[in-house]
Amino acid sequence: MICLVAGKVIAPLMAGAITLAWTHSVEKILWEEDWRSGAAGLELLEARVRGSGAGMEPPPEARFKEGVYSWRPSVPPQREIVLRRSGATADWRICIAGQCRPMDTYVPAEADPVVMKPCERP
Repeated sequence: MICLVAGKVIAPLMAGAITLAWTHSVEKILWEEDWRSGAAGLELLEARVRGSGAGMEPPPEARFKEGVYSWRPSVPPQREIVLRRSGATADWRICIAGQCRPMDTYVPAEADPVVMKPCERP
């Protein structure tokens, strides 16, 4: 299971896999990453971007289909992902089984940073 941690708040997402989505602050283009909690940590399964521009160029191995570049990043499992919130852009979105909600559904809107990591087992 994946958890969001913001200070003393721990929010279990009740899912072992999520899509993390956000809109690029300059290009205003949607970016998505599919993450799964595995034995070695958080595994990045796929990344998708609906265009390119300032710092958003898809890698050469990306496939372009129906207006979306998608690829499998070569990133080892991560113990945690630190998500920053500037307030200058829309909040991160957490998508579980196709249902997307802003991150402030799970942790306070003013919380920064928010850490995404596998939930600790009791």
